Amino acid sequence: MALVPLDQNQGSDIIAEINITPLTDIFLVLLIIFMITSSAIIESGGRVNLPSAVKTETAPRGISVTLTPEHEIYVNQKKVTADELETALRSALSAVPDRIVILRGDRSVLLGEVVWVLSVVKKAGASEIAIAAQADTTDKTRRRK
Repeated sequence: MALVPLDQNQGSDIIAEINITPLTDIFLVLLIIFMITSSAIIESGGRVNLPSAVKTETAPRGISVTLTPEHEIYVNQKKVTADELETALRSALSAVPDRIVILRGDRSVLLGEVVWVLSVVKKAGASEIAIAAQADTTDKTRRRK
């Protein structure tokens, strides 16, 4: 805070000025930090090792259903049981207009579990189902085991 006299001959009248430039810089830095951390938090609740695919597309945002190797199910980062899955999906789908569900499953999850979850997703009223995968950057002739 700077104190500046009005007149050089008068020392009693003081005007207080606040320099807001450093304050603005701090707010901008905090905004950038918030934006970076919030984009990292948006990912699904469970940690999964997505299977690879030769061709992937960016899917629109939708309801995320995650299957972990520990047989845990997450709907939009909220852990649910198998019995609660359909109810949780119905309430989540009623809140969005496009009714798209993105299935994120670890590569070690069994096909039977995935098929069961897909049937529950369809029964809950999803209009579209997308399967999340990461782009395969390895040799296309080599098959994964």
